[in-house]
Amino acid sequence: MQDKKAKIVVVGSINIDLVVKSKHIPVAGETVIGQEFATIPGGKGANQAVAAARLGAHVEMVGCVGGDTFGKQMLEQLAHEGVGISYVIKESQQTTGVALIQVQDGENRITIVPGANACVSPEHVENAKSVIADADVLLVQLEIPLETVLRAVQLAKSHGVKVILNPAPAAELPSDIWQYVDLVTPNETEAAILTAGRTNLADESELMGELCSLTKTNVIITQGEKGVTYHINGSSGSYPAFRVPVIDTTAAGDSFNAALAVRHGEGLPLEQSIEFATKAGAITVSRFGAQTSLPTRQEVELFDARN
Repeated sequence: MQDKKAKIVVVGSINIDLVVKSKHIPVAGETVIGQEFATIPGGKGANQAVAAARLGAHVEMVGCVGGDTFGKQMLEQLAHEGVGISYVIKESQQTTGVALIQVQDGENRITIVPGANACVSPEHVENAKSVIADADVLLVQLEIPLETVLRAVQLAKSHGVKVILNPAPAAELPSDIWQYVDLVTPNETEAAILTAGRTNLADESELMGELCSLTKTNVIITQGEKGVTYHINGSSGSYPAFRVPVIDTTAAGDSFNAALAVRHGEGLPLEQSIEFATKAGAITVSRFGAQTSLPTRQEVELFDARN
């Protein structure tokens, strides 16, 4: 049961997803006939904000949309989901971020055009200082400028706010960022990129060891159908994935991260938040689309582990 309402601030991207499902993803020069097309609200930041709101948190979003129809649609969608949009700026000369998502047999390939997301600035973060300072958890990703991510985590840390960094899409990061991060949550590929490819992706212990040595903070590595491995407060462990029919993996990581943030923001230790987050991710992959696949609090709490 929910003991308190967590206060979550998400600083990140807002996209519209153009999703195509097909039996085969074309190679260069090839044309294929798709099975399904959908226009779905997305963006890692917006996905995590909506997921956290559906899971029972009070959520404020810090980001940018363009002055186009997609921007209007995304603002309406966030507000409809109960996400605060007072700190979402409309950049009238920009287009809203777009993600082209190709889905084959539940796996996806994504191309992103940042648009207005590239305009999310440290000044926007400063303008949201009051809500960040009052938050339980700050949740950030890497679909906005790195200087903005750095300012957000610095500001949160200075006010004693827990910081979760979901390093996606992956990039090598400045070493000074880690002192402001309480938890980093890459998938296996992102973990390898963060460590500059110095590890064997197949060697889970080596990958975790290298990442812990680099970041000197808590680490959870998501591994899809293999579950997660973690090193938290000096202790290591793993948690298996739940077996569900995989329809579309889009937003699975966003759902997982939001659920972690919500339960941790409610006062549960990180280690004990993993089961809840894993259930949220399992529900998400069993559905199609980004925000359309995100579960409610009731759905996660009633999730049957035997599924």
